[in-house]
Amino acid sequence: MTTFNSVKDWFNQQKTSISEGIARFKNKDFMEAVVAGCAFVACSDGQVKPEEKRKMAGYIERSEELRVFDMKDVIKSFNNYVEGFDFDYLIGKAEVMKSIGRLKGKDEMGRLLIRVCCAIGMADGDFDDHEKQAVREICQELNLSPQEFGL
Repeated sequence: MTTFNSVKDWFNQQKTSISEGIARFKNKDFMEAVVAGCAFVACSDGQVKPEEKRKMAGYIERSEELRVFDMKDVIKSFNNYVEGFDFDYLIGKAEVMKSIGRLKGKDEMGRLLIRVCCAIGMADGDFDDHEKQAVREICQELNLSPQEFGL
């Protein structure tokens, strides 16, 4: 029970941190990086099934943290990234990393992006190895340590 409580406390702490940070960093590059990261985590097993797309869109629509962004732009951007993965996984990944790479050197924004991606990975209650690996690769792109995020 203690482990569960500590994980729950950590998650609540991350959620508060995400809420505060996104409000401060409302800008196009940050929105694109967040959506790119979400698409990468969703596509981490090589494909996004239609129900996964709906689940991801539903999460974004209901997420207090992401409501600060225009939903039409968020959904359009997410679909574009997913289509890149559908066309070719490596091309999709390159596009995602290009958007995420715009935050390189902006460590506070990068850390917030990684927290959002972790939250997306945990949204279904199972932050699986493929999703964790995707987030580790995002950390690498941003020159941030995965260990800092428990990965």
